Amino acid sequence: MRQRYLFVNALQSLASVLRQTDAVLVSVQSSRGSVPREAGAWMAVYAQGTVGTIGGGRLELDAVAQARNLLLQSPAPAPHTERYALGPSLGQCCGGEVHLQFERVGAADIPALQQRLRPPHWPVALFGGGHVGRALVQVLGTLPMDVRWIDSRDEIFPDPVPETVQCEHSDPVQGAVATLAPQSCVLVMSFSHAEDLDIVAACLTRQRAQGDLPYIGLIGSRTKWATFRKRLQARGFSEAELDHVTSPIGVPGIADKRPEVIAVAVAAQLLQVTSI
Repeated sequence: MRQRYLFVNALQSLASVLRQTDAVLVSVQSSRGSVPREAGAWMAVYAQGTVGTIGGGRLELDAVAQARNLLLQSPAPAPHTERYALGPSLGQCCGGEVHLQFERVGAADIPALQQRLRPPHWPVALFGGGHVGRALVQVLGTLPMDVRWIDSRDEIFPDPVPETVQCEHSDPVQGAVATLAPQSCVLVMSFSHAEDLDIVAACLTRQRAQGDLPYIGLIGSRTKWATFRKRLQARGFSEAELDHVTSPIGVPGIADKRPEVIAVAVAAQLLQVTSI
């Protein structure tokens, strides 16, 4: 059965495959014009299936066939690059071109490949272990993000969680803000409005001093944010500082309030901010 995996799951699957059999790693080295995937995208082709994707369609179909031919060659050929024009010959109207590298890999290559192929991960701090938080970590766990999941309550986190999610108890909960990784995107959705206010205030204080929190998102209605805004002004934060807070959170135009839907909308907004 052909299988698809995203990000860290793809690397785990690749390692599992290579412990059993060799594969050909097909990676996008460079591209020009309109193409399915960017440089760095990859798939591994082995006798019974594939892991990852370089964009699907005829390009991927031809690359899989080429990789399987290479698997049959002995001795293993040296890594090489081939040019694919995405025009009529491939039945694709993208009009661009892609240079694909073909490379035979095996079990001995696993450590190097895990280092080389792991995409950059963006740090995310998620405050709140409620229904939306639980739905959100499942979505973020499939994306190239390292999530620090923080709550003031004991025994609130489910088990298991995605391996890119680190659970942390913090009391007071806003105390964790000082130790967040630089460039963290912060999501505030605790069980308590009082906690939410303290977390946002701590984030704004850090942003004033260090300027290293590109996104501070607060769950809730416009009415909630209007109330918070007044209280934060009373604490001495300027209009410009308060404008750095996004509330409500999530891409606009989605009215459904189910946790799973909110989670997708918030994850999409984070992707816009981080440009992953």
